[in-house]
Amino acid sequence: MRAQIEKIEGRGRRAKSVLPFGIAAMDSRLPGEGLALGALHEVAGGGNGAIDGAAAALFSAGVAARTKGKVLWCITRPDLFAPAIAQAGLAADRVIYVEAGDDKTVLACMEEGLRHGGLGAVVGEVARLSMTASRRLQLAAEGGGAIAIALRRWRRQTEAADFGQPTAAMTRWRISVLPSTPLPVPGVGRPRSLVELIRARAGESADFELEACDDTGRLALPAELVHRPAAAEGWRRGASG
Repeated sequence: MRAQIEKIEGRGRRAKSVLPFGIAAMDSRLPGEGLALGALHEVAGGGNGAIDGAAAALFSAGVAARTKGKVLWCITRPDLFAPAIAQAGLAADRVIYVEAGDDKTVLACMEEGLRHGGLGAVVGEVARLSMTASRRLQLAAEGGGAIAIALRRWRRQTEAADFGQPTAAMTRWRISVLPSTPLPVPGVGRPRSLVELIRARAGESADFELEACDDTGRLALPAELVHRPAAAEGWRRGASG
């Protein structure tokens, strides 16, 4: 039955390869045990503030860093801190920045980049993402094989409600900042985030407490959770298809 539905919806053309996170508890929640290549994914901050928004951007940078090839990053505001992106594993010489005036232009640039076929990832910062626009991005990603990331950013509180609307994205993530990893001496430890997989098509939703991306773009389980399977695996909210 699932195969028939996928055929009707045109999903049978999608690339089967995935980009694993390398954390079994996360990968097991995703179809194919990884983040689907040639597909659209949504990422947003857990709140409307700059701190959670920055965490979402770094999460996206970590994903893009682990792909091969150049990365197209489309923005509407010139406030992306490139050194922080580099610390998340995405080297400056891999990123092509496009500053667009509005969401419509960002979406057009994303689609063009995805159809190009020579990029590892395409990231676009948008406030709103309609079903029609998301379907176009999904089809373009399928054709080109790159990961597409719609990084949701809002200028006004009212725009945040759009994040709950249905889209064609394969997964939807929400990233919130947590207190950094405690150190045995005075100092600032590795940043931590609450990573929520709030929707996964044909997968399961779950929450994870993780250390932020290192300089290779990889997330990690906090040391004290590694030997606590129940806590490390996240908690199931139920399957979503």
